Amino acid sequence: MAQKLLKNGFIISMNAERQAFENGDVLVEDDRIKAVGVVPEEMIAPDAEVMDVTGCIVTPGFVNTHVHTSQQLERGLADDVDLLTWLHERTWPFESSLTEEDSYLSSLACGLEMIRTGVTTFAEAGGQKVNGMGRAVTELGLRAALCQSTMDCGEGLPDGWVRSTDECIETQLAHYEKWQGAADGRLRVWFGLRTIFNCSDDLILRTKALADEKGVGIHMHCAEVLEEVRYVEETRGATTVEHLNKIGALGPNLLAVHTVWLTPREIDLFRLHNVKVSHDPAAAMNVLGFAFVPEMLDRGIAVSIGTDGAPCNNRMDMIDEMWLTTLIHKGRTLKPTAVPAETVLEMATLNGAKCMLWEDEIGSLEPGKKADLVVVHPSSPGTLPVHDPVSAMVYAMHSSDIEATMCDGNWLMKDKKVLVVDEEAVLEEAKSRATFLRKKAGIVLPDRFPTVKVR
Repeated sequence: MAQKLLKNGFIISMNAERQAFENGDVLVEDDRIKAVGVVPEEMIAPDAEVMDVTGCIVTPGFVNTHVHTSQQLERGLADDVDLLTWLHERTWPFESSLTEEDSYLSSLACGLEMIRTGVTTFAEAGGQKVNGMGRAVTELGLRAALCQSTMDCGEGLPDGWVRSTDECIETQLAHYEKWQGAADGRLRVWFGLRTIFNCSDDLILRTKALADEKGVGIHMHCAEVLEEVRYVEETRGATTVEHLNKIGALGPNLLAVHTVWLTPREIDLFRLHNVKVSHDPAAAMNVLGFAFVPEMLDRGIAVSIGTDGAPCNNRMDMIDEMWLTTLIHKGRTLKPTAVPAETVLEMATLNGAKCMLWEDEIGSLEPGKKADLVVVHPSSPGTLPVHDPVSAMVYAMHSSDIEATMCDGNWLMKDKKVLVVDEEAVLEEAKSRATFLRKKAGIVLPDRFPTVKVR
């Protein structure tokens, strides 16, 4: 039995009463939370590791519900271009050049950024090399739902990405058998559908049946761009969500990502079928549009927050995403009360856990739940003073204020030092490998300014 006591902090529990504890404690025993708030002295073991968190804010670990770990080495290669260029000339060529080892390295680099920004759990959006991802997440100590991005139709995709429907199902089953429950239960395997552009109704329905049978989720880009909605209307007779409803594909284990181009009726269909939503504000602002997040929240839909991938959002930073989430919806609705700080924190923690079908174990700091938490020490000029800790977490905090990250009762980062992998070695290798992959993919970036090579 190993205990860790975090003592004398401002604890944002996200429990059923949404209690916060000033000068409160959190007692961790092995991989679980044993007590929160007032911790009786007799519960604390004599050899407990004690961490004084005076002046710090302690929150549940953040849950990033949409991240492309396989795109981390592509950061900066697809900025300021239209969608077709983004896809056909930058992102697809780069991602299709990855080997399993590249995916492993990319996932390590992405995981390091998430650890430093308070993420303890994430939902992989679906790359092609799940085994590389699984190895990386195991080493990083994070919690994740992995999936492969499956496609059984579509034009212009890299060689090997489009497979038969049977192959798509068989591959996902093989990943499920290998990784489901791995890393002491920190890994789960979901079933991925890239977009309705690239998935037949047969693949969608067989995937849903398989996910229902296994009790896991489905990760799908949904109503992402206007072109998608028009395409589905032309080819299948209804908009994306209306069509998914018609064929019986909506359900509580569907994580619909982006959901920018929804009608009011489609929002009601999400509520009716308890569909989960991942809102990715930076990616949306970059190329997609503005999702109806306040409207979905008002209807009781579980809306969470994701970062998406490095090519469309150069920051895998949940602190930044929380800040963007509250601001863009105030601007869109012209309501300063839209999506307030406490709602954003709920989206990043408990709603994230709900969207990942993991709310029985994570998303809040409560006795019996997994010990996934973040210690934030607001000490920078851009953060201080802190009059309202909840407001500060969303409006003023920076990821550089994060002091420590814990997942499953283990420190992933402590005193701002990553403990699980050699961070410097990973990043050095990532830099050199990214350059190689850019050249391999044939991506040539134009000079932004006239550039003279001096040496």
